[in-house]
Amino acid sequence: MGPQGTSGFYLGRKAAALLALLLAALLLVLAVLGALYGLCRLKEAGPVPPSATAPCPEEKAEPPSSSPTSARPPGLWDQFRLPRTLLPLDYQLQLWPQLWPGQPRGPSLFFGQVNLTVRCLQATATVLLHSAKLRYWRAAVWGPLPAGPGSAIPVAELWLAERTEYLVLELGQSLNPGSRYVLQLSYQGVVEEANFYGLFFVPYKDMGQSRLLVASQMEPTFARTVYPCFDEPAMKATFNVKIVHHPKYVALSNMPAIDVSEFKDANTSKLSNWSITTFNTTLKMSTYITAFVISEFDYITSSVRGNEIRIWARKEAIQNGFFDYALNITGQLFSFLEDLFNISYPLSKTDLVALPGFIGIGAMENWGLMIFQESTLMYSPSDKFSGKKAEICQIVSHELAHQWFGNLVTMNWWNDIWLNEGFASYFEYIGASYIEPTLTLVNLFFFLFQSYLKTFPFSNTNQDNLWTHIQMVIDEQNEVHLPVSVKTIMDSWTCQTNFPLLTVNPSTGNISQKQFYAKDRENDSTVYNNTWIITVSWLRNGSAQPLVWLDKSSKIFPEMQVSDSGHDWIILNVNTTGYYRVNYEQSYWKRLAQLLESNPKAIPVVNKLQLIDDAFALEQAGYIEIDIALDLTKYLEKEDEILIWFTVLSYILPEGLEKKILMTTCWLGHRDCIDLSYELFAKWMDNPKNEIPSSIKGFICCHGIAMGSDKEWDVIWKILKANDTTKEEKYLVDSLQIFYNNTLEENQRIIVTEALHIAKFENEERRKSLNKIIEWLQKNIDD
Repeated sequence: MGPQGTSGFYLGRKAAALLALLLAALLLVLAVLGALYGLCRLKEAGPVPPSATAPCPEEKAEPPSSSPTSARPPGLWDQFRLPRTLLPLDYQLQLWPQLWPGQPRGPSLFFGQVNLTVRCLQATATVLLHSAKLRYWRAAVWGPLPAGPGSAIPVAELWLAERTEYLVLELGQSLNPGSRYVLQLSYQGVVEEANFYGLFFVPYKDMGQSRLLVASQMEPTFARTVYPCFDEPAMKATFNVKIVHHPKYVALSNMPAIDVSEFKDANTSKLSNWSITTFNTTLKMSTYITAFVISEFDYITSSVRGNEIRIWARKEAIQNGFFDYALNITGQLFSFLEDLFNISYPLSKTDLVALPGFIGIGAMENWGLMIFQESTLMYSPSDKFSGKKAEICQIVSHELAHQWFGNLVTMNWWNDIWLNEGFASYFEYIGASYIEPTLTLVNLFFFLFQSYLKTFPFSNTNQDNLWTHIQMVIDEQNEVHLPVSVKTIMDSWTCQTNFPLLTVNPSTGNISQKQFYAKDRENDSTVYNNTWIITVSWLRNGSAQPLVWLDKSSKIFPEMQVSDSGHDWIILNVNTTGYYRVNYEQSYWKRLAQLLESNPKAIPVVNKLQLIDDAFALEQAGYIEIDIALDLTKYLEKEDEILIWFTVLSYILPEGLEKKILMTTCWLGHRDCIDLSYELFAKWMDNPKNEIPSSIKGFICCHGIAMGSDKEWDVIWKILKANDTTKEEKYLVDSLQIFYNNTLEENQRIIVTEALHIAKFENEERRKSLNKIIEWLQKNIDD
């Protein structure tokens, strides 16, 4: 019996000890069950997908508490580069885009879950993952692995740093360096049609029906809109992917499918039966080359050296044979590149998907699942235009080269993206030449590939890694001699902006360099002393000469001096192999123009193209006058190369240049030009609806006045006096300036020019200036 005056019950010492023991045992059992549950979750390739309308019952719990980003103090989440506290090892990723036959166009949800295994490199209680436009409903952290009792690590807070696109998990305890953990996240996002990044819809028609497909574009930073990840190229990992989709569709990813199973969803009214396609584990790779496609496409296939190649496209396009040529060359190019690099393609399948109406990019090199705009792969057997075949060869070669340069060996950060694109751009021409059919290789260059690719497979590089390997090749031979190290040469190109302009004085052999600008800045107060180390190739009288190095701002090369003879000439930048433009002393431009007129075949085609392109570019930038560029076109009546004509026309067609050409032609007294000018002016004068193109209106008015009588002058005068619009005045003032600058004496031009400068002030002052010009012109017109 208990003490009097108290309530409750009395527990003996032995009973209390027994109860405590039972309670401890119960807690232990609960802990073990919790750990086992976590292990079971990790062993699954992914949880049962959430419903199309609501999360699974076990996923309905609210995420950990969060607060607005703006209320938080500065932290790791303010930096745009990930901290090196965690290293991704493997993603177990499941995606479920909502897509079914007959689905109306418009945005739709997709659901996802990722189990991301990481290794802790530095102790941290803050986990940062890239994430954009995703909504989360569950987050858990397990570890250290192998998981045991008490392996769940509490997530105190989960929130989004929108500016830097981070998902932030603040943990209840720190992760231990050297240990592995699993981050488990359930989320949803949106598939849209308008944006060609992340996951997106592509609408199209096939076999007379409107359809939709889902595709992806992750480069450069859109993987984070599809799944939370370490979205930097150096953060490579393996991927185990599952895609949930309608049974009528085929799902594709980077690796071959190893299983297709059925999933029954009892929680949605739209569809109860779905398919789950499971893919093999990827190689270690960057997030930006992961890829997913869900479609009703058909395919054609071939196999080369154990690599299954498939081209997926609209069924009717496949049936019409539009992709047979692309399939045929893809196998040949794979074999060619494997032999060239002496490194086998590491995957067992390659899919090329032709997206109809895809306008985001021309193509994307996703490892094992390359995506192309449909038109870039299509070739009709009835098409006799051989240029289309060359285009297909180039783009396929480019993307295949990326399977080694970019996918196997990847730049460390985006500032070295040219390491990917430079090699791929080079090999698009090498591959096309192989197919088309001849190829000349530089042995040293390809020895560099047996070296560079084999040193950094499944890894990341920066430009210094490449320079080191080129230097190794250079040091092991005696044919190529450099004035300085490879790094010194290349840093002069990759570590400063723009490119050089070389100015040549053939009389003295002097070559100087300065930075090329789109507009001449000789009078600019800003001083730029950029100097490149340049390999200068050159011709003398049509024969190739030994290369020379320009490694300072100015240098004299006595061997480049030319005599006064019209038969002695030099040209720099043979076949435009150098990344620079060339300007010559003014009188020498005229000599080159005369050479072309007397012997159009004296200069090789590519260099004629280069001369014309340089001249027009220099004129547009203000380095030379238009007559120098036009002089080079006088020989064109004897030119039969279409590319040269195309280049000339491409410069003439832009607005503004036609004005200069018309001015020059009419000024030289060309009767057809003068007659045309007056005809346009007369039609406009009779009826203002007969508009003169704005770019040449001032010039046309000039010649109308010059060739006209008092009638034409009176019309212009009345417009000037009655019209208050600055635009109209500008045309007329321009016309007066053009005409009288070309016809009056120098002292008269000075008066007109000064008056025109005054005319740029306020309206009242401008009106006075215009009246002054008109009075002066009236007084002197008869004289």
